[in-house]
Amino acid sequence: MRLDHLSYVAGPEGLASCMQRLGSTLGAAFTDGGLHPSFGTRNVVLPLADMCYLEIVAALDHPAVDRAPFGRAVRDRAAAGGGWLAWAIRVEDIAPFEQRLGRPAARGHRRRPDGFDLRWHQIGINDVTEDPQLPFFAEWDIPDTEHPAFGGSAIRLTGLEIAGVESVVDGYIGVSSRQPLDGIGVEWLSPFDGDHGVVAATFATPRGEVRID
Repeated sequence: MRLDHLSYVAGPEGLASCMQRLGSTLGAAFTDGGLHPSFGTRNVVLPLADMCYLEIVAALDHPAVDRAPFGRAVRDRAAAGGGWLAWAIRVEDIAPFEQRLGRPAARGHRRRPDGFDLRWHQIGINDVTEDPQLPFFAEWDIPDTEHPAFGGSAIRLTGLEIAGVESVVDGYIGVSSRQPLDGIGVEWLSPFDGDHGVVAATFATPRGEVRID
C-alpha cells in the first residue's frame, strides 16, 4: 500500500477560484479531472512525484450528493469553509479491508474530459466522516498509465501535519502508517477543539517549499 492522493475541498470561492489559488501557490496548473456521476462531485487534479496526486473537489447540485457518503463529505466540508478532506491509500486488493471493516467497497468512476472512464473501488469514507484523521482506501481498476498521477511532476509531497493519534490510525490501517507514507515526514498534532484530520501539507516545488493549510 502507498499514499494515492490528498483531497482538498473548494470552499465558498468555488472550484475555479480555488484551483487558481492553489495552482498559483504551487506554481503548477491543475487539469480538469471530470465528473464523479455516482458521487455528485467533480474535481481537478495535479500529478505529483512518486505516483501520487492532489485533487481539489467540489459538490454539484445533484441528487447523488445526498446518496453518496463521499458527496455528503465534500458538501459538508465545503459548507464548513473548505480545506483538507482526507488522505487516500492505494491498495492492490481491497477485499481484506472489506473483511476487516465488515462492509463492501463502493464502486467509483470518473469520466475525464477526453472520454476515458476511470474506475476504482473505495472503502472508508464513512469512517473518515466520523474520524477525519483516518485515511480511506482505493483499489484502481485501470492500468497505471491511466492513473491520475501517471507522468508525475516536479512537485513532491514532503510533509503532512495530521491532528490525531498515530496509534489509532495504525490500528485502523492494520500496519504502521509509516508504510504508506514512506518518505513523507508526518507530524502528529494534538487534536484542537475536537478537530482531527489533515491540517496542512508541505510540498517541494521548483519555487521552494510550499505549505498549504
